[in-house]
Amino acid sequence: MSANDRPSGQQTTNPATHDSAFLKACRREPVPHTPVWFMRQAGRSLPEYLKVREGIPMLESCMRPELVTEITLQPVRRHKVDAAIYFSDIVVPLKAIGIDLDIKPGVGPVVAEPIRRREDLARLRDLTPDDVSYVTEAIGMLTGELGPTPLIGFAGAPFTLASYLVEGGPSRNHEHTKALMYGDPQLWADLLDRLADITAAFLKVQIEAGASAVQLFDSWVGALAPADYRRSVMPASAKVFRAVEGYGVPRIHFGVGTGELLGLMGEAGADVVGVDWRVPLDEAARRVGPGKALQGNLDPAVLFSSREAVEAKTREVLDAAAGLEGHVFNLGHGVLPTTDPDALTRLVEHVHTSTAR
Repeated sequence: MSANDRPSGQQTTNPATHDSAFLKACRREPVPHTPVWFMRQAGRSLPEYLKVREGIPMLESCMRPELVTEITLQPVRRHKVDAAIYFSDIVVPLKAIGIDLDIKPGVGPVVAEPIRRREDLARLRDLTPDDVSYVTEAIGMLTGELGPTPLIGFAGAPFTLASYLVEGGPSRNHEHTKALMYGDPQLWADLLDRLADITAAFLKVQIEAGASAVQLFDSWVGALAPADYRRSVMPASAKVFRAVEGYGVPRIHFGVGTGELLGLMGEAGADVVGVDWRVPLDEAARRVGPGKALQGNLDPAVLFSSREAVEAKTREVLDAAAGLEGHVFNLGHGVLPTTDPDALTRLVEHVHTSTAR
């Protein structure tokens, strides 16, 4: 049985994490303080991360359960964040099903043979739990270590995975991706549908292993107009969210440059909509509509400024979030690699103390 076929009606919420500030905020319940976690908190800016990763390629590091566990725990120990996020990469499930790709330092994921023709779809087979047994093992180790701190699982959204596969790597303009989307809409729909199944299977593995929430990263979807998103992307993202709905864990949706798409991203099925730094949270709430929590959205570059400036900009975010049904404090994108880790630690403490109920 593949993970695609597993029943998803069973609630798998971890009792130890159920009353955490993070999960309460995701459920839009009262919280003791505004919870904080950071995208890309596991790695990059931490010297202890650089030390344990030294000489180990990125994809290999994602397949070593002990190393994944250590890296995932590092920001929880150092910053006292309210949630851990599983250390991995969005292309891991593609590598696991046999796609020839690598993560090149300074470049990102590079695909040896781009997928641009119908016959290429045959290379995208179903993902099974056995393909990513190291994920199950690592999450089992992590939940034992984390105790009441929730673990967030994650995956790349179908559009962003498709962009990497079609372009062959990162792209500024997504010209091959859009050419396929506009020029062969049926092939495009079939590609995204296949990727939705793979993504859903990857998220199910993480939830069944013990993840308390999941985030779908659609890093590149901000390149699309709303009409194109609704027609050509939203059905696949919605399929992913539906596939994991029965588990009862919060589902977060995040993309960069998605101010014009926020309402649609919520409509796709997320319980929490991530907002980058370009749209104030009160305006984001208006665009998303009622019934959703929001996550965000301090500009990551603010952390390079003075302590006073960081606190002032943080106050702006918290003030904009004051009327929200639920708010998880985060950056508007990932932690930048040269960020001072102490600035992150201070930020967590500042949010916790200034929002204590």
